Order: sequence, then C-alpha cells, then structure tokens
Amino acid sequence: MKLCVAAVGCLFGGAVFAQTNVAIYGLVDAGIEYLDEVPKAAGGSGSLVRLASGNLSGSRWGLRGSEDLGNGLKAVMQLEGGFETDTGMLGQSGRLFGRHAYVGLQGAWGTVSLGHQQNSLYDLIIRYDPMSFASRYSALTHDSTLTGRPDNTIKYTGKFSNLTATAFYSFGRNNDGEVPGESKVSRNIGGGVSYSAGAADFGIAYDQFQGNTVATKDQSARRLAAGANYTFGPVKAFAGYRSLKDTVAAAPVRSNLYWAGLKYKLTPALDLTGAGYYTDRKNSGADPWSFVLSADYSLSKRTDAYTTLGYAGNKNGSNLGLNGFGSNIVAGEDQLGLVVGIRHRF
Repeated sequence: MKLCVAAVGCLFGGAVFAQTNVAIYGLVDAGIEYLDEVPKAAGGSGSLVRLASGNLSGSRWGLRGSEDLGNGLKAVMQLEGGFETDTGMLGQSGRLFGRHAYVGLQGAWGTVSLGHQQNSLYDLIIRYDPMSFASRYSALTHDSTLTGRPDNTIKYTGKFSNLTATAFYSFGRNNDGEVPGESKVSRNIGGGVSYSAGAADFGIAYDQFQGNTVATKDQSARRLAAGANYTFGPVKAFAGYRSLKDTVAAAPVRSNLYWAGLKYKLTPALDLTGAGYYTDRKNSGADPWSFVLSADYSLSKRTDAYTTLGYAGNKNGSNLGLNGFGSNIVAGEDQLGLVVGIRHRF
C-alpha cells in the first residue's frame, strides 16, 4: 500500500523530502497443525493439535522506501519484522526488525546495502526449492541456515539481464563479532550467481561463518548450494543440493542435502506441489528424509488457502521433525504432520 509523503511524516513525526516513496506491506499466515510422535512431559509420545503461525510464509510487516537522488542513483531502505500470528509476539528472538533492517544506494551497477540482511543462500536458492523455503515442511526442515540473516552486513546485489550476482560480508553475524583485533570472530561471508534462460533457471551460492568466540574463530561452517528449475507447460520441476562442513558445532558435522520436486498448476487458481528431501550424514547412518504434498488455492490476488501434508522418516536415532531437527519429535521415530491454513498479503 503506497503512502503519500505527508502520511509518512505524520506517522513518524520527522522530516520528509520530495521524491521519496515509502510503502507499508506485510503478510499474515496462520493455520491448524497436527503432529504425531511428539514427546510428552511424562515420557513417551502423543499427538499435538495447535494453532501455528507462518506455515507457508513467515508472518511479517515492513516498510520499504526509496528516494531518487538524480543521475540514475537512488537511496533505498527496508525495515521488516516477523511476528507470531497465534500470539502476537515478535519473531526472530524478539527483534523489532528481525527479517530486514538496511539502508543503501542503488544504480544501474546494482545495489550496495548496509545492515541486517539475508544471506546469499536465501537470496538465490529459494527459487529452487519446490516449497519455496516454507517455514514448515520444506528444505528448511533439514537446514534452517538456508534462510540466514546475518547482522552487521555489507552486501552487493546486481541484476544484469538474465544474470543475478550477489556477495556479502558480515563483521559479526549474530551481533557478537566486531571484536577489536579479532576480525575472524563471528565473521560471515558469502556470494553466488543465478541465471535464467527461458524455461530454465539455475544458480549456485556459498556461505561460510566462523566461530563466535576468540577461542573458536578458526572453526567454520561452510555451505555450498546449487539448484535448478525448469518449466514445461503447467509443470515446473525442481532439484537442489547443499553440502555442509561444520567444525563450529559441538560435534563436527559433514552432510549432503538433496531434494527434488514438482509444482503443477492444475487451474489458474490451484497449485499442487510434491517434494522429497534427504540428508546424508557422513560417517553416520542417521540419515533422515521427508516428503511433502501441498495444495494452494488462490481466493484472490492477495489471499490464498492451503493444506500441506508431510512425513519425516528417521533411522539410527536421527531426530528430524517436520518443524526441524529435535523439534517436537521423539528421536528415532517417524512423524506425520498436516497443516490447513490461510495466508493474506497486504
């Protein structure tokens, strides 16, 4: 929703300038979720039925603005905060703007921005997940860092015809870096490219962050992800891969994540999606997998209703739940889940 300059001035009580555009936008997503094999306080497991926020998309609101500085140059900004629709509480550990908080300059050469921003995995690889990194029952179930948002970040993004390139450097990914004389502490770097050519789209991205203390600064978590999608008629096919070498974790982790799926536009209003995900842990037989079926029906341009059915398979003590590793799941047990919800954009 576009706001006139005067309205923005009244809202924030500060000075405003000509040629400035500010938009308020947001998304609200909530549904009813069923999960089995959920741990009970007294031991054993049971089923859980709950109201769940942010199922296909995390609920959020934000401000996006730009100012024309002349000669093809613009100042740009974005402030975006997540919230829990079921409770009204702030998301992202209580941050006011936990999804985006940055300011920068934009020109024909691209955009340079400063602040709290998405990593390159999020920017580029999301389009290769059939579930588009849905908050639940997607590739994020296997690796939540695919949607990392480091603090203290300088970032470049350039779009040139069919090519998109991005790179970033964070001085402290969790606001625990920027230690005098210790530039490695909590440092996060990444980048990647994607290319779209007609029906085909493919890309690759890299992410690396260091330990968040002086003692662990030389330890790192390195991710390399690649993916592609291809559209033929009403069907879009997806495939993706992510490798991980992590020495920051309490126990070193090496794993590969694979996924593939299809999205079928049955009617102009109805999309059907099926996807499978598999994590292969090196030197371990605890290799979980998950499968997802989803139907999304557009009630209007801004409102849709959906249902998502998921199944997580565990073996050798792995603890993949449909909401993530170790989340609402008894280790070693499989889990069935179902979400029915509604999503509205404004």
